[in-house]
Amino acid sequence: MRGLCCRAALLGGAVSIAAACGPASAFNPYADAENALPPVSADGTIHWGTFYKSPELQQAYLRLWNLGACRGSNKAITVPVAENKLVIDRLPEAEFKGVVRSAAGQLAGGLLAFGEADAMATQSEPLVAQLHPAGVTRFAVNGPAPGSILAPGMVIRLRGEVDEHGRSTSPVQAFEIVTPPAGFTPDEVRPDRVETIVGTVTSLRKGRAVVRIDAGKIRRITLLIADDAVATIDASRLDLVGPGDAIEVKGRLWTGEGSMGAGTVFVSDVLVTKAPLNERRPAAPGARAVGVR
Repeated sequence: MRGLCCRAALLGGAVSIAAACGPASAFNPYADAENALPPVSADGTIHWGTFYKSPELQQAYLRLWNLGACRGSNKAITVPVAENKLVIDRLPEAEFKGVVRSAAGQLAGGLLAFGEADAMATQSEPLVAQLHPAGVTRFAVNGPAPGSILAPGMVIRLRGEVDEHGRSTSPVQAFEIVTPPAGFTPDEVRPDRVETIVGTVTSLRKGRAVVRIDAGKIRRITLLIADDAVATIDASRLDLVGPGDAIEVKGRLWTGEGSMGAGTVFVSDVLVTKAPLNERRPAAPGARAVGVR
């Protein structure tokens, strides 16, 4: 696996990540020595490889290497290069809890800023959970949400009835947003029967959702989502996480050079529990960038 290098800033949910990952070489002193390990081992252990405290320094010497320079043993070069590397897997693993302040990116390489529950309205630096760039972080979001959270690309499950043209016979008041397991095949949807419907939302406009069904004769259905509909989430999607949600993570904390906020947690496991519908919180006021140390 290539080494991971990240510098990021979260500001109102926006994120910027610049990575510096060089080519592996058996004789390259600047390459990631941990890159022989797969992202996930047979026993489920997640491997991170090398984090570069200064991506700029790593990139500079990789460029010189590729040009044929800096191939000796000058300690003025080799020592700073060696000290710039952090093998994440050697950091101790611990568990952290808090409340989400902001989230950005995707499951592969995304970021979550979180802090103590009573610090939501303060300017204190949050911890920043870094998801694995290979998308192997075990990630789950559970709990209730307003139906308006639904968006194209999400998979929904509900009990409902459609006619022979695939149109719902009544507004949908409740549904689930799920992440089906690999290889999952839904049951076919038959007209004029109340059945379990599982499909992917392909478009959503003015409360009318078009859903693709990957089985049976009726492959496209149209659902009218009620204004007061409630969603129950049991999924692995970063875009379902919002400020105020409770978060529990397991990962490796780094607070030294190159870390973000109060520290970067390279996470293997993330569990987000949606805040109750009557306890939704806005993003912390005056949110500022999460700096890199």
